[in-house]
Amino acid sequence: MFSVESYKGTKEEKYALLHKQLRALLDGETNQVANLSNASSLLNQFLDRVNWVGFYLNVEEELVLGPFQGLPACVRIPFGKGVCGAAVQRKETMLVENVHQFPGHIACDAASRSEIVVPIIKDDKIIGVLDIDSPELARFDRVDQEQLETFVHILTEFL
Repeated sequence: MFSVESYKGTKEEKYALLHKQLRALLDGETNQVANLSNASSLLNQFLDRVNWVGFYLNVEEELVLGPFQGLPACVRIPFGKGVCGAAVQRKETMLVENVHQFPGHIACDAASRSEIVVPIIKDDKIIGVLDIDSPELARFDRVDQEQLETFVHILTEFL
């Protein structure tokens, strides 16, 4: 495993290597908890300047905390509430440069300042979301969004 700083390629090349590592980790495994746990750990090792990486899962039309890396988190998030709930409701990635300016933001960790949430959709059904927080403003950009959407697409093949 590596972090972004330890590999001297472009950001896209680094993500390509991350995607390859994800496929290798998940190959042959069908257990959802195991796959999400390894995926959150892999992202936590790969991404720099983040303070929370994990998943919320759709349980009876509510997001419930799943495997993650970071401080203890909110356990339940209603659809439509906060950044995670908005991503589910809109069925699209939410890239938030400043969470304190996002209406209805749910502050599980007061240190978080920016966030990206990618919905996990399989067969047109919401499985959950990938949620990543950073203590830096505007930590995530369009390259991160595109590459994390690819990461979730790969992950979905194994769920």
